[in-house]
Amino acid sequence: MQGKPQEYMKVGLIHFMAFPDTIKGEGPIVETLQEICSDDYFQVVELTWIKDPDVRKKAIDAVTASGMTVGFGAQPIVLVNKLNLNSSDAAERQKAVDGVKAGIDEAYEWSAAGLAVLSGPVPEADRIAAEKDLLVDSLKQLCAYSQSKGDMPVLLETFDRQPYGKNCLIGPTTDAVDVAEAVAAEHPSFGLMLDLSHMPLLEETCDQMLKTPGKHLKHIHIGNCVMRDESHPAYGDGHPAFGTEGSENDVDELAEFLVALRDIGYIGEGKQNVVSFEVKPYGDETPQDVIQNAKDTLDAAWRKI
Repeated sequence: MQGKPQEYMKVGLIHFMAFPDTIKGEGPIVETLQEICSDDYFQVVELTWIKDPDVRKKAIDAVTASGMTVGFGAQPIVLVNKLNLNSSDAAERQKAVDGVKAGIDEAYEWSAAGLAVLSGPVPEADRIAAEKDLLVDSLKQLCAYSQSKGDMPVLLETFDRQPYGKNCLIGPTTDAVDVAEAVAAEHPSFGLMLDLSHMPLLEETCDQMLKTPGKHLKHIHIGNCVMRDESHPAYGDGHPAFGTEGSENDVDELAEFLVALRDIGYIGEGKQNVVSFEVKPYGDETPQDVIQNAKDTLDAAWRKI
């Protein structure tokens, strides 16, 4: 393809992964968001909860002034607080729904383009079907709550079912589509968020992951994972830099993924669909190191297409 990736998609960065000190809603939030917003490689920033209302207002002002599109990730709210949207315990599930509703409130402060969540842990095999139904009910509640405030869609991100990763109920793309069909029947704006980082962990191919969802595919993340070296600090769903030794994704894998996105029409000349980097520094790496690695990898993959 000719031109730059930005002519075929909106390129984004997940703030709370590149700057992991901010993932709990604290830390150097405003200054790191300003750093992202000053980089014209990106058109989208994905962020999460900010506990201090004053800091949140400063952050909103900074990002709004940049004109960048905002995505809100409620995944840290769910993971840090150990919430479970598919819990068989009614009180625990209500706690999870309420926790994400608070995230929806915050996302509306940002005028976010969407909010993403993830399912809870996968239960014993004989409970999977029942908990899928509970997840559908929770997601319908969240969609209804969001729609009571405006038109911001709720998205479900798929994760692995592997013990070394997140070990989530959703899970395989086919199961995600089952959930999406059920939720979108009542809430058409609902959709799925899929991630190149999770594809090896799910033992899926590009075609299996990207061609299965059809109209339900609404958002893409790209990144890397480690699944063959248990001693690696990023083992599992850790999102290390592309090409990290012992990892699964580098230039060739990203190029193949981009071709598949082109083939299904998700990216293309003039398209505005989001493709966001999810990368995290390890060891002596800085956020700036992994961000530059991500940009270089996308540019190199683009040249191969």
